[in-house]
Amino acid sequence: MKHLRSVEDVMTHAVISVDQGTAFKDIVEALRMWNVSALPVLAQDGQVVGVVSEADLLLKPQGTDTAHDTTAEQLMTRPAVTVTKDATIPTAARLMARGHLKRLPVVDGDGHLVGVVSRGDLLKVFLRPDEDIGAEIRELIMYQLIPHGSAEVHVHVANGIVYLNGSLPDPAMEDVVVRAAGTVPGVVDVKTDFTVPVSA
Repeated sequence: MKHLRSVEDVMTHAVISVDQGTAFKDIVEALRMWNVSALPVLAQDGQVVGVVSEADLLLKPQGTDTAHDTTAEQLMTRPAVTVTKDATIPTAARLMARGHLKRLPVVDGDGHLVGVVSRGDLLKVFLRPDEDIGAEIRELIMYQLIPHGSAEVHVHVANGIVYLNGSLPDPAMEDVVVRAAGTVPGVVDVKTDFTVPVSA
C-alpha cells in the first residue's frame, strides 16, 4: 500500500456538485440519488463558493410553496470550508472536527474542485499493514535520525501500535524518536523500552 500522507492520497476524485442556479428539488434529488448529506456549490469558473446540505434544505422557510424558485445560491452555507489536495490528513481531520463536518470539498491552488474527502476516507490511513508501518519507521529511525552504527533499535508493530526497544546513543534521543515514529501514517500509539547507556 502506498504511503497515505496527504488528502489527495485518500480523497474521492469523482465528485457530484451543483451550480448556484440548481433548484431546490433538484438538490434534494441529487442528495438522495448519490446518498450524500451535502454537495459543493460551484461558480461558473469551477470554484467552490459554498456547500448545500440536508440541514440547509430543512432550514428553508416553510409555509409557502417556493421550492421551485429556491436555488442553491440562496440555500448554501458560505464561505465553504474546503481543504487543499496537498494538505495533510491530520489537517483535514482537524477542520472536520472543528466544523462538525462529515465531508470536505477538496480544491487545487486556484480553488477549483478536484475531489471530496470524508471521515471514512481519512480513516483509510489506519488500514496500512503493520509491516509497511514498521518498514517506514525503521528507515526513518535508522537512516535519518540516528548516526549509522551508533544504536540498535528494534521495531515491532501490532495493530498500529509501535513498540520500540534497544539502545540509543543519547537518552535525549528517545523523545525525538517517539515523536518521529508518531508522524508515520497508520500509527495509533508508540511504546518504548530503551536501555539507558551507562556513563563511562
